[in-house]
Amino acid sequence: MARARAALPNAHAPYSDFRVAAAVLDDQGRVHLGVNVENASYGLTNCAERVAIGVAVAAGAKRILAVGVTAAKLKPITPCGACRQVIREFADADAPVASDGLDGRIVVTTAGELLPGAFLSLTQPD
Repeated sequence: MARARAALPNAHAPYSDFRVAAAVLDDQGRVHLGVNVENASYGLTNCAERVAIGVAVAAGAKRILAVGVTAAKLKPITPCGACRQVIREFADADAPVASDGLDGRIVVTTAGELLPGAFLSLTQPD
C-alpha cells in the first residue's frame, strides 16, 4: 500500500481529478506499480490496476499474488468491474486485494469476493 500511495502523484487525471495508484505483487516477489492514465477520449483511459498488471506481465510475471489500490479520496475504493476481471485473469480467487483511503483505513478482500462468477479460461485455476 505504501508503494502505491507513493506513486499516486504520478497519476494523470486532468479530467476527473480522481487519482488512483496500484501496486501488484507477482509470483517472483516483485512489486509493480501503475497509475490511472486518463485520455480526452474517456473510453481510452487506463486504470491503475490494469497498468500495474500490464507492467508485471511485461516484466515476465505469470501470476499476481496480491493487489493494493489507493486513491486521493477519504474512503477506500475498490477496483472497477473491468479491473476485477483482469485481476482474476492473473490472480487466484483467494489473492488479497487491499484498498486504503486518506482516513488511514485499509480494507482487504479477495479477488474472488470482488468478482464471483468471473469469466475464466478452461486452463485457469478457479
